Amino acid sequence: MNHPEEDVISVAPMARIPRYRRFRRIFVLLSLFVSLTPLLIMTTFYYHLDQTALQAEINYNVSQILSNTKRTLEFIIEERLSALTLMVNQESFEQLSGEEGLLKAFQNLKNSFGGFVDLGLIDSDGAQHHYIGPYKLLNQNYNDKSWFHEVSLRNIYISDVFMGHRNFPHFIIAVKKEKRSGDFYVLRASIDLAMLDRQFHTVDYNREFDAFLINKDGVLQTESVEYGPVFGKCPLEVPKYAGGREILSQSHSNGKITVLGHSYIEKSPFILVVMNQRSSLLKSWLTTRMDLVWFLLVSVVLIIITIILSANYMVALIREADLKRTKLLHNIEYTNKMATIGRMAAGVAHEINNPLAIINEKAGLLKDMVTYNEAYPHREKVLKSVDSILGSVERCSKVTHRLLGFGRRLDSHREIIDLETLLNEVIGFIAKEAEHRSIQVNIKTAEQVPTLESDRGQLQQVFLNIINNAVAAVADGGLIDILIDAPTHSTVSVSIKDNGVGISEENLKNIFEPFFSTKGQFGTGLGLSITHEIVEKLGGEIRVSSKLGEGTQFTIILPA
Repeated sequence: MNHPEEDVISVAPMARIPRYRRFRRIFVLLSLFVSLTPLLIMTTFYYHLDQTALQAEINYNVSQILSNTKRTLEFIIEERLSALTLMVNQESFEQLSGEEGLLKAFQNLKNSFGGFVDLGLIDSDGAQHHYIGPYKLLNQNYNDKSWFHEVSLRNIYISDVFMGHRNFPHFIIAVKKEKRSGDFYVLRASIDLAMLDRQFHTVDYNREFDAFLINKDGVLQTESVEYGPVFGKCPLEVPKYAGGREILSQSHSNGKITVLGHSYIEKSPFILVVMNQRSSLLKSWLTTRMDLVWFLLVSVVLIIITIILSANYMVALIREADLKRTKLLHNIEYTNKMATIGRMAAGVAHEINNPLAIINEKAGLLKDMVTYNEAYPHREKVLKSVDSILGSVERCSKVTHRLLGFGRRLDSHREIIDLETLLNEVIGFIAKEAEHRSIQVNIKTAEQVPTLESDRGQLQQVFLNIINNAVAAVADGGLIDILIDAPTHSTVSVSIKDNGVGISEENLKNIFEPFFSTKGQFGTGLGLSITHEIVEKLGGEIRVSSKLGEGTQFTIILPA
């Protein structure tokens, strides 16, 4: 008999009425918005301000390290380049060609500057005429080497780090000197890479710091903590040439953020790279940032708890006030109704019962007179008329007694009740209207439906409210079906279904709320609210399902 499950609403207690839940939700959301928005804006502002200052500090630190290291390396290279340039300018080819001349120059360079491994004098044909050093490189010819052609064009040359004949990492510095005859010669020196490596360990950096040199092909020219030994491939993108310094951040797959600075070393093929994991630079800032985060979290939690507790308290107060008002109005309406019924019953008793008693007595006397007088003319016709009078008197008497019986049930009084009999009594109140509008009311009782112990007057009011609503909802010639059933051995259900206009889904959620009515100015909005309260008071449950244009079904489940 029920509609599909999605249309069935199990009516919750008053505390769960959607209107209160909606009011609580709106109050909480608005309060949270008003309270948290300024807090979040302020926290976000200070967070970004802190982030900007932190980034500037990080960039400054890396920039300082990069600048200092770059100046040191440029000074070392420039110093040795200047020494070789000074030497070729002060000494002639003939002076350097002598064994002692080149040896003396090498010793001066090595003792004054350090880092020099060997020294060679090369003519314009690329032949090394004189050589001072630990290797057998005399008469070595460099005419087919790219560096020799480059120095012949540009006058100076500084190479990448390479192994060469010496079989250890080094780089060369070569200086060209033109003779008066138009010919030229080259003074070439090998520089030990260890001299540059030492510059990256002179400052006590933290262990996440890394500084190294690469060439334009991205090959490591010095050892890197992050990327390995010399001549390894550096995965970083080789930066384009820029005269100054460049600081940027890079994200890695492991979640770390690296602050990277790079700069070209002037007059050399080297690019200085300075790296530091941002996490190490952030350590001094984490405490302040965590304090800000904790302040925000604690503030948000306290605000949410306070708002929820306040909302619950306010809704509870509003609900309590609504319940008191509803109860007061319910009592007023109930009292007025009982007073009206009482006055009606008294009027019926005085105006109808006494004349009915007289009619009943006179009709009985007439029946006796006719019965005992067999010679009475038209005896059968008179007796039939008298019986009709007595039947009508009895019928009127039942109506008045039923009305008086309904009005007397002011106090709770539990008794054994047969639901079918009770519903027939209730239908008797609307029988004339139903007959006038051709509304068919059917009562069907399932097998083995037990009686129940409950309050007759309150059940009469419950069923009368629902059946009256059904009568108002159906059109003339409509249908109301009442089914009495026992869904379980301990419960009894009464389903009242009509084929009226139905109730919209939006209104269906609010029909049991006080003062909610779909009848406009003709409804008080208290009938179903009182019905719901009575059913709960009797230990039962009321459900409703409805569709617009198809009708409505109320199901009352009561303990047997």
